[in-house]
Amino acid sequence: MYLSENLKFLRKRRRLTQLDVADALNTKRSSINNYENGIAMPPLPVVLALSDLFHLSVDTLLRVNLSSLRESQLYLIEHGSDVFVRGNEIRVLATTVDAQNQDNIELVSIKAKAGYTVGYFDSEFIAGLPVFQLPFLSREKKYRTFQIDGDSMLPIPDKSWVTGEFVQDLFDIKDDELYVVLTLNEGIVFKKVRNELTEKGSLHMISLNPDYEAYDLPVSEIREAWKFVHFISNEIPDENPDNQIYRQIEAIKKELQAIKIRWDKMKLQSSKMKGGRQATKSLMLFNQQKKNSGSEPVAPED
Repeated sequence: MYLSENLKFLRKRRRLTQLDVADALNTKRSSINNYENGIAMPPLPVVLALSDLFHLSVDTLLRVNLSSLRESQLYLIEHGSDVFVRGNEIRVLATTVDAQNQDNIELVSIKAKAGYTVGYFDSEFIAGLPVFQLPFLSREKKYRTFQIDGDSMLPIPDKSWVTGEFVQDLFDIKDDELYVVLTLNEGIVFKKVRNELTEKGSLHMISLNPDYEAYDLPVSEIREAWKFVHFISNEIPDENPDNQIYRQIEAIKKELQAIKIRWDKMKLQSSKMKGGRQATKSLMLFNQQKKNSGSEPVAPED
């Protein structure tokens, strides 16, 4: 059993003193010290209280050496993936770590995709993949980078490197977000996903490129899921077609407005010219009448 080690490990991890734990359990600090050093075994009510305090199952406190787990594994257990609490198995993930026991980010290139499809659970295969670290990503989560191919996810360019965060529970997949999914028959796919596991027992897979039709992926086909974090590419993504259309429409509107302004000016000038001609014609008629009557003609104004 690992209760003594786990109690000390969890207490220090939560930055609690022995007195803090003793107060929470309504017991003496000396009792906590004895439990941590294996001098005494806590009675069942205290074990249950420890389980509640640290939000872990009794089985995990007793049977799992928590100090030997990686940070990403501890994060999963502490955030609801405790196998004994949930009543289902934690999905096993083969991974690699660096010299500080921190999870690496493994690179799965296009060439390695075929091997990954059948060797994703093989620790030896995973150990042979190139690895790197990104300091701005959380150490509490597990990441992996996949190279995508094809144009189904444009504007994300072909041959981009897509990094994803491991999804422990498929029911945590959120609608209309991007995921890399390892499938039984299609290999690795990168799509926008709609979670229909409860209604249909499948994920609705949608390409960003509208030329590709959406389809349903049964849960029985899913082997892994990685939530999109970012992508790396040596190409600048093509402009969004919707933005291009919007700008074209705005340009047409501006051009039509300019035409309208020019048309209004032409109408105004034409109206002035007609008014001037009408005034000149009236004056000439008036002068003609004057002349006929013997009066002096009036010269038109400049």
